[in-house]
Amino acid sequence: MRNVLFVLASIWAMLLMAPGFAQSTELGSEIESVYSKLDLDGECKPYDLYEQGGSFFCPGYSGYGVLFAEGDLRQSVFYGFVGEWFAEGAFESFSGFNYVSGTIEWRLKGGVPFATIMRWFISSGDGDGTNDGQVLVVSKVAQPGIGDGCVVGYVDALENADANVMAREIADELASDFMCRIEDPVFHGKEGLAAGFPVRTFGP
Repeated sequence: MRNVLFVLASIWAMLLMAPGFAQSTELGSEIESVYSKLDLDGECKPYDLYEQGGSFFCPGYSGYGVLFAEGDLRQSVFYGFVGEWFAEGAFESFSGFNYVSGTIEWRLKGGVPFATIMRWFISSGDGDGTNDGQVLVVSKVAQPGIGDGCVVGYVDALENADANVMAREIADELASDFMCRIEDPVFHGKEGLAAGFPVRTFGP
């Protein structure tokens, strides 16, 4: 755990020095979306590699980084300045094999990112992917000095025609006040069988 804490301290330092870092976390009234790519073969830097996967620090938006992990064909993503609790083995994913789309929608309030939306693909196990599920995962972005970041809610992208609109509403209405590691994220709207079963762990 000591090694992970050292890595986190290094990541926080890099974020604080990153160009375009939003020094103020004052949240204004205007909400907008910007987009970034999660490029594991490009700018992402590994900080813990193991036989069945690894953990990576990736650029995000305006100094807010992305912490990506994969293990046993399941992925996990956290955003921003996560607290020391992250070093205890935080991982949020689905029980079935899964992978993320790679496009991150950042929701900004007053220019500061407070939530993200990313599409996940959940394997059905049929081998050809025709029955795989798709879920929009809404997450809270951890702020400097606060460190609270986690999944806030889910939307089944195949069962809800307005899934993207719903995900933005969840982000805008719930993310800022959501109490990570206390509250449990839930599905919103219609939920099909292909959506999978979320799994979450925050250490021992």
